[in-house]
Amino acid sequence: MVHVLSSRTLLRPADPERSRAFYGERLGLAVHREFGTGPERGTVYFLGGGFLEVSGRSETPAPPDVRLWLQVADVTAAHEELLAKGVEIVRPRSRSRGA
Repeated sequence: MVHVLSSRTLLRPADPERSRAFYGERLGLAVHREFGTGPERGTVYFLGGGFLEVSGRSETPAPPDVRLWLQVADVTAAHEELLAKGVEIVRPRSRSRGA
């Protein structure tokens, strides 16, 4: 059995600055650490029990089937906050299936 100590979701965006603006400014994810310099520097965000790393650059945009699932404490408050920041909501908010 592999003993996993930590994990990250790695993104290689076609537009790193746009991705950093979205995750850091619009979603308000806290920065865990940054590394490198220039527009393709790496930024690692706290993502609940894991991390989201935006680094490097891809020549092609992410495929449309790539998704991040984020659980929040108050879905209504998070929904209103994101709308106020201009984030496009592509699916109506829903409460946990267990609630």
